[in-house]
Amino acid sequence: MNKTTNTMNDTPYRIIAVDFDGTLCFSNWPELGEPNRPLIDYLREQKKSGNKLILWTCRAGAALENAILWCRDQQLEFDAVNDNLPEVIALYGNNSRKISCDYYIDDRALLPEAVGL
Repeated sequence: MNKTTNTMNDTPYRIIAVDFDGTLCFSNWPELGEPNRPLIDYLREQKKSGNKLILWTCRAGAALENAILWCRDQQLEFDAVNDNLPEVIALYGNNSRKISCDYYIDDRALLPEAVGL
């Protein structure tokens, strides 16, 4: 991934939002499962390169806390969890329900080109 200027807020880093279940962790919700090691390694490298990470998951309460602890056990730390980065909130003057990021990584993702749009 090239380190170019982020078009949303003119920062020299990328914002990557990533899902937990079925993406970072091969789990059967609300249980925890095996780590997606290649993805975790990739995200750790992105973080080391100065990019920002957001954990974007439907988990809440104890299930979310367990996921965060699981990620820490994988040496994966996030700049935000189910929230926008503070600098993005400041830029737009509000905290949209939609996460502002450059890339979404999710096992349920579908590109418009894949369905002929």
